[in-house]
Amino acid sequence: MALSLLPGPFPRSPSDVLYYGVCLLALYLLYKVSALYLRKKRLERTFSAFPGPERHWLYGNVHVFKQDGHDLDIVSGYAKTYDCAFPMWLGNFFASLTVYHPDYVKAILSRQDPKDNFGYYFITPWIGKGLLVLSGQKWYQHRKLLTPGFHYDVLKPYIGIMSNCVNIMLDKWEKLVPEKKPVELFHHVSLMTLDTIMKCAFSYESNCQLDGENEYIKAVYELCFLANLRFRFFPYHSDFIFNLSSHGFRFRRALKTVHGHTEKVIKLRKESLKQETELEKIKKKRHLDFLDILLCAKDENGQGLSDEDLRAEVDTFMFEGHDTTASGVSWTLYCMAKYPEHQEKCREEIREVLGDRTTVEWEDLSKLPYTTMCIKESMRLYPPVPAVARELKEPITFFDGRSLPKGSVVLLSMFCMNRSPSSWDNPEVFDPLRFSPENSSKRHSHMYVPFSAGARNCIGQNFAMHEMRVALALTLPRFELSIDPDNEPLKIPQLVLRSKNGIHLYMKKIERA
Repeated sequence: MALSLLPGPFPRSPSDVLYYGVCLLALYLLYKVSALYLRKKRLERTFSAFPGPERHWLYGNVHVFKQDGHDLDIVSGYAKTYDCAFPMWLGNFFASLTVYHPDYVKAILSRQDPKDNFGYYFITPWIGKGLLVLSGQKWYQHRKLLTPGFHYDVLKPYIGIMSNCVNIMLDKWEKLVPEKKPVELFHHVSLMTLDTIMKCAFSYESNCQLDGENEYIKAVYELCFLANLRFRFFPYHSDFIFNLSSHGFRFRRALKTVHGHTEKVIKLRKESLKQETELEKIKKKRHLDFLDILLCAKDENGQGLSDEDLRAEVDTFMFEGHDTTASGVSWTLYCMAKYPEHQEKCREEIREVLGDRTTVEWEDLSKLPYTTMCIKESMRLYPPVPAVARELKEPITFFDGRSLPKGSVVLLSMFCMNRSPSSWDNPEVFDPLRFSPENSSKRHSHMYVPFSAGARNCIGQNFAMHEMRVALALTLPRFELSIDPDNEPLKIPQLVLRSKNGIHLYMKKIERA
């Protein structure tokens, strides 16, 4: 009799439908809560050997990071408190191990673990599955296809183009100098590095430095901000919640801008190459560039990149080739302004090499050792990429006997490693001689890895270093730089190291003798 009071096997009325719906929802919620609880316990076991900062019952550790310019200082403080590594929690259901000891870093980068699916997942809609986020055999195939694009024979003609792009920026600055106001240079440098990557890698005349506000640059800033916000705000880890939010709408609008820009570049090049499919024919018309190699590259089976793979690689290098370099150039110029004695030494070296020339040539780059050491020291204090992440595909045991299981996420903090008192003498002091050949030979192989290391090191690191040398070599003979003491930059780690309030410098025109 009691059983007959229950609904039958099929809903017979609206109340039955509601009853079954509530039951299913309750079961689903019970399943999700149980899964989260088990995930939390698993993470606690994973990181039990690694003490770390106390976490909030709801927010984990994320609530202490305000994006106010002090986040990296907080992390650096943790690194001085905990030995080798410490866990960081986003809420109570996701955690990664932040590492900064050179032996830990070497153990991770000596393997070929993929980028972690969690952090990089939020930028995949933007850059696609290109070299930055690929793993396994497909990563190996892409890396092999793209490596010829960074041979020195390909890079050599770029130096003249870089010089022209830097000079356009400096001519703009010269018009601002009489105003006797500090110049916010990060935006100018971003336009210059975008102009450079467009002309060098894609042979595309964008005129972005002369057209004022650039929609692509604005969209990149927006995407960096939103990807970082999504990572930090754990409700946005859900695609459903994020896509319904106003931030999700802004993300899709910015995506439309950057993808439209990329598609335009690819379309124009494909049209121009319809009759010119051989690289030797292309080289007779102009310098061989990265996009030529992308379009013409074939593997051992004669297979080239698909349209989807092509756009992913172009989007990746459009971003990586300008934004990270813009960060490196901007913070290096800031260091030159902050440490005028080193600025003057670089200026003297540059004048000895260039004389009265306003362009840099390939042969000049190797004749600027002190300038190069200053660039490296600037990247030590202000790494363009403050951290990279890996997801372990196999268990690992570190030199001190502590271990992590397969599937753990590890965050390699370049910022903490570069400022660690256990690795560097007086780490907060700007000392370019740390990178003299003698001192570099004594250093741990993984104590300084601004471009990562191992098989997954940055494929474009030589391009970036050349561009930074060219930028300093042309800027310092024309301008004397000094900081704005009332507007010191506030470091914020997004996809690259930025300043919340920009980087403001005073510039004084140097009259030629």
